[in-house]
Amino acid sequence: MIKTSQTGHSLPKPSHLPPSMFFQACSLRRIPHTLCQIRRYSEPAATVKKPAQSAPKSSCPADTVLTGLNYLKGQEPVLAKPDEEYPDWLWTLLEPRVIPDDGPGGRAERYKRRLENKQKIRERNFMLTQ
Repeated sequence: MIKTSQTGHSLPKPSHLPPSMFFQACSLRRIPHTLCQIRRYSEPAATVKKPAQSAPKSSCPADTVLTGLNYLKGQEPVLAKPDEEYPDWLWTLLEPRVIPDDGPGGRAERYKRRLENKQKIRERNFMLTQ
């Protein structure tokens, strides 16, 4: 048995109890305990040069018939154009939107909070259907 100096309560040795039970017993008797954390930092990664990114290629070659795009009656079939004929901004549409972090209460924080709220609403509505 270990006699504590602050409260006078006695506890069995920590080696006889599983760690979770010992900490639980300490917290029940309000004996202050400390946890030690050891931080180990990884070694810095070697710098890797990324290859220069060229303009992404479209998923279909030029002059391919794009089905479903000619929705008007009597319209000619729509053909894919070469990549050079499309505007440059078209190839950046699939990249994720980057909002600069402008501090607490800023636009980025509001954007993230609204996305989280929308996701919570979706999850709540899904659970109501179950």
